[in-house]
Amino acid sequence: MRAGSGAGAATRARPSSSTPAAAGRFVLRDLRKNFGRNAVLRGIDLTIEAGTIVALMGANGAGKSTLVKIIAGVHDASAGQMLCDGRQYRPTSPSDALRAGIVIVHQAINDNVVLDMDLLENLLIDEICQGRSMFFRRSAMAEKAREMARRVGLDIPLNRRVADISLADRQLVAIARALSHDPKLLILDEPTSALSDAEAERLFGVLEALRDRGVATLYISHRMSDIRRLASRVLTLRDGQITGDFAAPIDYSAAVHGMLGRSLGAAEIEPKPAGASVLSLRGLQTGPRVPPIDLDIHEGQVTAIVGLVGAGKSELAECIYGVRQPTAGTMRLDGKDYVPASPIRAVRSGIFMAAEDRGGGSIVGDFDVTRNITLPFLGAFTAATFLRRGAERRHARRSIEDLAIVTPGETAPIGALSGGNQQKVVLARWLTGKARLLILDEPFQGVDIAARQDIGRKLRRTADGRATLLLFADPDEAIEIADRIVVLNNGAVVADLSDPPFDRQMIVSSLSQSHDRRHAA
Repeated sequence: MRAGSGAGAATRARPSSSTPAAAGRFVLRDLRKNFGRNAVLRGIDLTIEAGTIVALMGANGAGKSTLVKIIAGVHDASAGQMLCDGRQYRPTSPSDALRAGIVIVHQAINDNVVLDMDLLENLLIDEICQGRSMFFRRSAMAEKAREMARRVGLDIPLNRRVADISLADRQLVAIARALSHDPKLLILDEPTSALSDAEAERLFGVLEALRDRGVATLYISHRMSDIRRLASRVLTLRDGQITGDFAAPIDYSAAVHGMLGRSLGAAEIEPKPAGASVLSLRGLQTGPRVPPIDLDIHEGQVTAIVGLVGAGKSELAECIYGVRQPTAGTMRLDGKDYVPASPIRAVRSGIFMAAEDRGGGSIVGDFDVTRNITLPFLGAFTAATFLRRGAERRHARRSIEDLAIVTPGETAPIGALSGGNQQKVVLARWLTGKARLLILDEPFQGVDIAARQDIGRKLRRTADGRATLLLFADPDEAIEIADRIVVLNNGAVVADLSDPPFDRQMIVSSLSQSHDRRHAA
């Protein structure tokens, strides 16, 4: 195993007694991938032994998704070799990978499910597609599907359409299906991004049981808490190269340095005073059995609402943005009655929102980076009914530079960007217009720790003249950026904290009162 191939990388070499590469469950040798002249992977050497959980850390755009897609048979490698149990492994499709015992849950949640099919069909779709049975009998397969769902704590009727369940439940569907294959190598890309703490802990227990049975796991995550909980070894990837290989006890500061090429200081917040109330909620109920909310969001401040999955954060944001109608209560925007009939009305009123479901609710897959940034504000780039494409592209280039978006260029297809960089594109979009209220649901989802600080600084630097409302399940992410933290528990405000630094234990204690049951989307 090569260690420290990147300039300035801080690494800890594996002990010399480590299992030799040829004996590993899964081995990559000098793996390379070029897209045209762009070298994305630059000679990856790694070995994953059976019965281990190896974490892979990398900044957005480092090459993690490309690496996973090559292993999955989505892309061909430009050069190099892959071995599985000592045999050549050259998948030409995801089906090839599955037959070889390589099972992958991708970062983009909706890429792992078929929205128009129900829960049973999604759980058993691999079996259906492989034609193991000439006739698909639901009654005969229902118990198998129920057992798969039970394994990850998924308690939803099997006939429920997947489009109608929450993102967290879709993630669990994908994980349940992956675990059913008795994999040799399991690759999980940001698997807890939409899960509650209880759901994540349940997943960790399953992964540890698989490890004890000899399954090799490659766990890709930006969440240090996940990595500390699971990994016995950490690999860092930067600019398409392995820059560090850290064995237990893991030096996490050195691992972050290996990932970024520099040390990362703690984010510092200079609290901003509350300005005038921009949005006022009185007795607002997002559903018939949900407690009423009284809340004011103030100009100049970054307010974070923290709640477990299912606490009602997204439902509240959807009421403000006109996606759903509240069942009771009133909203006032800048002192005037505010009753948005649709997101279009909300945007015209100066309320912008980036939804939690980036792929389904924010990104337009057929558009390039520029058009994904400018789409709601094309009028600003229009003269006498003609779109000024040069001005539009110049704005996109400024946004790319300002937010350090890793992309081949402003005309690149949005699908060519990593998930974290797509998240930055969504932020760049809503910073294009002048907002009175900017709502971001899970803004750090799939974003590396350096990019989180970049986004946080940008949001705080531009906060004057608007109110900013951020929604988080992870209290640590809220603490990094907020002037004020509101804790939501089963739809009710149970804590309202100002003046950072915040008492993390108080936030966690308020969250712990929440039930683990989620409202189905």
